[in-house]
Order: sequence, then C-alpha cells, then structure tokens
Amino acid sequence: MTRMRVALIASSRHPVREPFAGGLEAHTWSLARVLTRRGHKVTLFAAPGSDPELDVLELPVRRAVLSEAARADVSMPDPARMDEHHAYLRLMLDLARDGDLRFDVVHNNSLHYLPVAMASALPLPVVTTLHTPPTPWLESAVQAQDDCPVVFTAVSDFTAGAWLATVPAARVVRNGIDTRLWPVGQGGGGLVWSGRLVPEKGPHLAIEAARRAGLPLVLAGPVGDRAYFEEQVAPGLGGDIVHAGHLAQADLAELLGRADAALVTPMWDEPYGLVVAEALACGTPVCGFRRGALPEIVTPACGVLGPPGDAAALARLLPRAMALSRHAARERAVTFCCVERAADAYTALYEEVAA
Repeated sequence: MTRMRVALIASSRHPVREPFAGGLEAHTWSLARVLTRRGHKVTLFAAPGSDPELDVLELPVRRAVLSEAARADVSMPDPARMDEHHAYLRLMLDLARDGDLRFDVVHNNSLHYLPVAMASALPLPVVTTLHTPPTPWLESAVQAQDDCPVVFTAVSDFTAGAWLATVPAARVVRNGIDTRLWPVGQGGGGLVWSGRLVPEKGPHLAIEAARRAGLPLVLAGPVGDRAYFEEQVAPGLGGDIVHAGHLAQADLAELLGRADAALVTPMWDEPYGLVVAEALACGTPVCGFRRGALPEIVTPACGVLGPPGDAAALARLLPRAMALSRHAARERAVTFCCVERAADAYTALYEEVAA
C-alpha cells in the first residue's frame, strides 16, 4: 500500500464533529478516520470547532473587510456566503502556491464551487465528490474549463445520472459509515425517524404515518428550520410521539437499535441517505419513500418503499417492514454501506490520479 498525503476539504458551514449537523459532516469524519487508521496522512480542511482528534487545519472563515460602498452595492451577497467564498479562495490560493510539497492529492468533499473552478491552477490532482443534484455554480465551474482536470465521483448511481450532462464520467463511490459504531439492537421500541428537521426531510409525514399506524415514534435530529418545525412538526408531537433532540452518535445508535422500523420520508430526491445506512447497521428495517438513491440501498430483505409523499401508504407498509429480519438489515449495511468500502475505492483512486 502506498502511503498517501491527502488534503480532504470539508464544508465550511458546520464543524466536522459530533453531534453532526448532517450526513456530509458524518461521512467526512468517518472517511478521515478510516484513511488515517490505514496509515495515510489526512489533513482535514474544515470549519472551526471540528474534532481535534483529527488532523484539522481550520478553513480561514474570516470576514473580509469591505468598504461601506461595497457593502451597500446591490450585488452584495449574504455575509455568510461571502465568508465561505473568502475561505475557499484563500485555501485554493495556498494549495496553488505549495500544495504539491505537502500533498499527493486533494479530495474536495465540500459543496463549494471554487475547489473545482480553481483546480487547473493547482500543481496536484483534484478529486471531487458530488453529494448533491446539479447546482448552477458547480455546473458553471466545470464548464468554465475547456478540459476540466477534476476527477469526479458521485455518491450513488442516481446522483451520477443527475450529473450526466455536465459530468459524463463520474465514478460511483457510495458514502459509508463505520458499522462498528452502529451495533445491532433488539428492537421492540416502536418507530424512529432521524435527520435534520427541515421540510425536504419530511418529518411531519413520519408523524402522520405513525399516527395512522397507531405506533409510538421518536424523532431525533437538529431543528434546521425553526419556522417549519413550529408550524408543521411541533403540533404533531405529544403522547407517544416525541422529539429527542440532537443526539450524539452513541445515543442515536442506541435509539435506532431499540426501534422496530425506521421511517425515512424524503420530500426531495436524496442523493444517498446516510440515515438509511445507520438504521440498517443497527438491525432496524427501513420503511420509506421510493425517491432518489433509496432504491439502491434498500432491498426487499431489509426494507419496504412506498410512493413518495404518501404517509397513508407508509402506515400500511409498516407491518411488513417491522416483520423483516434484523440480521438481514445488518448484513446489508456491512456489505453495502460500510466506510471501509468507500475507503478502498478512494485509496485506489488517489493512487491512480497521483501516478
């Protein structure tokens, strides 16, 4: 095995630490840990406050000093977006200056366009993982270069297909979890839903499905949209339907392991769905909507998928999901959703592009 020096670029919006803001941060943390465990030198460029047990260099998220005239201009973006732009610009300029002396490869695991737009200025190869459907800034960054030097991966077949027009050769490397941190539970505790409480994740539909099925439900995750939570989620809480808050990984794993089934209710086309992998690893079958990449992960042995947006159909499918084998759910996670598989693929890709 070649020992690689990897510059792993994370999102600047949230620290890469527990409790994770979302699946992107959780996957980045797991990937950095497993690559380091294998002997690679991984430097994580991430938001301030990220896990100090990782080799972290904080992204320079410092507010640019703008004149009053600039701040008053009609083109002035939201200050947070300006900070993010400034951070990635500084990072890419630093890597352009001496990146080849410090690293063998840059792995852009962020959602920002600058690591792609400036890749041709770097003296070392750049790998970018596509975590979302196409965005205008990222598509523009790809097209701005006549021969874009970036090697792209996508987190699912679905996501690779969504990017086909702009990135026709993205390799599929699915996100993964450290299944050792998600032990099998015994079930018996009703239903669970996990994730950010935002409209596109549809927790209000999980509540409706649980109510229709007459089953207890625990929701776990951070409130990402306060207005949505107060208007559509909070009114459905009460009795045996509760919000447990934003849990640390070990606590979430225990909660998942106690559940008979995990509800997964995306209102958009999920590019991957890390919450599915986490539930399956804990032996908990999935009952969710057939959207995005979920059909790639969920097989008839470990879950049941119904029509998107139909909470009544989900309620009817719950008995089937709850009767599925917890062993089969765990086996699916270990063989299809583990971070070791992702690390194998990325290590081979790093060696390929560095050569």
